[in-house]
Amino acid sequence: MDKRISLIAANWKMHKTIGETVSFIETLQKEVGPCTDREVMIAPPYTALDAARKAMTMEGYKLAAQNFHWEEKGAYTGEISGPMLKDLGCDCVILGHSERRHLFGETDEMIQKKLAAAFKFGLLPILCVGEVLEEREAGRTLEVIGTQLERAVQGLSREESGKIVIAYEPVWAIGTGKTATPGQAQEVHLAIRQHIAALFDKEVANRLRILYGGSVKPDNVDALMAQPDIDGLLVGGASLEVSSFKRIVQYQFVEK
Repeated sequence: MDKRISLIAANWKMHKTIGETVSFIETLQKEVGPCTDREVMIAPPYTALDAARKAMTMEGYKLAAQNFHWEEKGAYTGEISGPMLKDLGCDCVILGHSERRHLFGETDEMIQKKLAAAFKFGLLPILCVGEVLEEREAGRTLEVIGTQLERAVQGLSREESGKIVIAYEPVWAIGTGKTATPGQAQEVHLAIRQHIAALFDKEVANRLRILYGGSVKPDNVDALMAQPDIDGLLVGGASLEVSSFKRIVQYQFVEK
């Protein structure tokens, strides 16, 4: 099996101006330096994408958008397309974040279209999946996530499926201060890998990078990243300050 390179991703949501974005990235790079054994991905607001790309001057830093529309162009007021993101220098795009699903009504069908479009337009997709509290308490976590996965990857080739980054984000742990224990997160990550193996094969599943997202903080990052099937993190609130995100990026590396 090829070694999976860790990915530490910052999702800034609706935070930071252009100036704040540039200052953050310049400071982070100065304090962390180039990243060779892990990758750092930053997803600023659309307005700061161009400035963020220009500020990224060191190895190992990737630029992501927080969402996009599956069509190349058209009468979709307020939307942004894959070619527009590529033109701004984006490497990746986050798809199916729980806030997009639950606040803005994105369906599994819409997310499937976006996933296919990401590959069409040359963007690495970070596919978010996860359960709400009621589903976890009912013992339906793996069922819900399995359905989300199956619908999202429908129509993708074996090669494309092996390139996806999946982010498991228990909805009940996002911005609540609650975090899945490392054991709970590992259980779901392993189940995701096994589900992809059943849909495609073990080789595809072993290449797959699976991130954990849900109230990630400097004080729980090492324990999370020590789990064998956790290949990185999707960080929200703790990614807004250089000091906390720097500590997360510099988690204590454990051979897996």
